[in-house]
Amino acid sequence: MTNSTTRRTVLATGVATLAAGCGGNQGGSAPGTEKLAGTGEIPVGGGKVFKEQKVVVTQPAKGDFKAFSAICTHMGCTVDKVANGTIDCPCHGSRFEIGDGSVAHGPATKPLPPRTITVKGNSIHLA
Repeated sequence: MTNSTTRRTVLATGVATLAAGCGGNQGGSAPGTEKLAGTGEIPVGGGKVFKEQKVVVTQPAKGDFKAFSAICTHMGCTVDKVANGTIDCPCHGSRFEIGDGSVAHGPATKPLPPRTITVKGNSIHLA
């Protein structure tokens, strides 16, 4: 077996493995999504931090759900709460607006990057 054959075999196996991982509908979620919460778990005017998934979901207005990275753009700490209309970082006091992730109070200078979610019925899924 030549080196190029070995590389082709490895690449083909990797592609097949990735394709297999994307197929199927497990746990009732659409392929490539993970259920985060029920819509009732996210308060209007507030939000919830999902530390394991590194995402924060907010509901700035009734039925309007937003998601952002939970990693502060200042020094990389994980935000820890949503209160008084902002997403708050415990490390240096940065706060971000729940509606668009923009900086409400520094030292951060960049907004929280948006994350993609879908709302299906009463469930919020991370894409």
